[in-house]
Amino acid sequence: MSRRPASTQRPLAPTAPRRRPPLDPCTDSATTSAAAADVSATSGGLSPVSSLSKVLHQRELAYAARTSGRTVSSSRKANSTAAATNSRSVAPSGRRVRPVAAQVIRTPASQGLHPLSDGLSNATLRAYEERTLGAFDRIVPVLKRLSALQHETDFVAQAQRLAEAELGHPLPLQILETAWTSQLDMRTLFAWCVFEAYEQTSLGFFNDDPLASQAGSCAAEDFETFLLDCGFHLLDVTPCADGRLAHAIAYALRLPFSSVRRRSHAGAMFDVENTVDRWVKTEHRRYRESLPNPAHADTRYLKVVVYHFSSKDPCHEGCAAHGSDDKAAAAQGLQRLQDFQQAVENSFCCGASVDLLLIGMDTDTDAIRVHVPGRDGGTDLDHWLDARDVYEATRSLPEDAARARVHSLVEEAAASRPDAGMVQLVARLIEHNLSQIDYVRQYHGGSYSDFGHAERFIGVGIGFKEIHLRNLTYFAYMDTVEEGAPDLDVGVKIFKGLNVSRGLPIPVVLRFDYHGGVPGARERAVAHCERVKAAIEARYSDLCSQGLLHTLLTVRDRDRHVAAETVSSSITFNSGGGH
Repeated sequence: MSRRPASTQRPLAPTAPRRRPPLDPCTDSATTSAAAADVSATSGGLSPVSSLSKVLHQRELAYAARTSGRTVSSSRKANSTAAATNSRSVAPSGRRVRPVAAQVIRTPASQGLHPLSDGLSNATLRAYEERTLGAFDRIVPVLKRLSALQHETDFVAQAQRLAEAELGHPLPLQILETAWTSQLDMRTLFAWCVFEAYEQTSLGFFNDDPLASQAGSCAAEDFETFLLDCGFHLLDVTPCADGRLAHAIAYALRLPFSSVRRRSHAGAMFDVENTVDRWVKTEHRRYRESLPNPAHADTRYLKVVVYHFSSKDPCHEGCAAHGSDDKAAAAQGLQRLQDFQQAVENSFCCGASVDLLLIGMDTDTDAIRVHVPGRDGGTDLDHWLDARDVYEATRSLPEDAARARVHSLVEEAAASRPDAGMVQLVARLIEHNLSQIDYVRQYHGGSYSDFGHAERFIGVGIGFKEIHLRNLTYFAYMDTVEEGAPDLDVGVKIFKGLNVSRGLPIPVVLRFDYHGGVPGARERAVAHCERVKAAIEARYSDLCSQGLLHTLLTVRDRDRHVAAETVSSSITFNSGGGH
């Protein structure tokens, strides 16, 4: 396989060459290393949207806003630029410098932020959001330009220069070289580019730790110590699988991803039996290894549900699993929490219990509302503490006074006399969310323009630890298509509006993580991928036969901090020749 020129060299995902066709060895290397200036000189903006669906229009508005540079104060632009530079900087010795997100530096309130808001962290997270989502959102504009070039004499060379400059990787020659005999296969090219962007996202996440939150990081160790001080030995969070909550941990709550157990489900309706099994494994490890603390320590397992609602369009853009009914989403989330608590108490004796926490999240502003429980475990569905109210009540106070006021507001909001550790934790979550409220105000005008679904691909299976960006992925967690069919059907319905309505395929990334220390685990994970892929192709055979649904099969060793490994793809190329 031809190597990329040094000027544009990027690492491949672990087995991406299995998906990529080999480059033509006779192709002049100069065609794939042309200067980006040649391309940028002719680049244009997005073409006007005429009759596209509402969600597609929202996505393109968001992309246009990012590329045109939404007006912000010069000081914020400087912060964003400095943070983006720092997150990629390398010390003179060649050692990577820790991203700014790992540093606790506050932006002065005089710059218009809340006194408890971490403006520099906001700038770093913004740089990561733009870099990652931009890799996906540049695909359609690039393909539109390829469509206009496909009958040029030197089309292949022009296409590769454009792809290298705008997307950072070449395109499969087998598709480009047949453009002169037929129309360019845009459906396959689109899916191929989406899968490439996903592979690079996974690789960069695990190799570079852009959120500065991997296991052993300062942020992770500090939070784990804080959590134990609050009286909890594990934080298990279930957000809804809606892509608008994919960033709930790293952005909305500002928690180190490695310190939180996250498993998304449609409507936040997690599987009670599976969660009990995970509770058992956690407690067993405490008995056997004293991790994260000894079993006799007076701490609890905290289970959290994050439901969601829409302040812009509450009757249509709320949780689809609950019919956009906020009360139903909260009530059923609490019921599922209580079912889990009762299952543990009924199955195990002598103090075997869990603490529960219910959080709502506005997908338009990322502001949270917390149903603060009492010491007796009671939760009031009709009463909560809204982070936006806390923001307004504390924005004019000095930092120390604001933090004290947040603490007292949490105590006052509890359903009954609260537990001190729970108050301490909820106050920290509220404080973190104040930064996110400022983040949305700084970079999205106070609320997201793509307030509906605008996901880039469907993630199917178990895993995706590297996905922490809003509207990047619609999750359909499952072991089999049969049991996860309702969730998957919702995802396919969403993408029929986003992609199929304009002739683009639905990209589906299958993922099953495995324990590398278990003999044969990887092979079983691969076989699992193949079975689910076959079931998906059978269930959506009409889409697959038209090239309107493509799959990428990946696995990952969950015992190591490594990127997802690409196994195979539905995109194949004929080798040609022979008999």
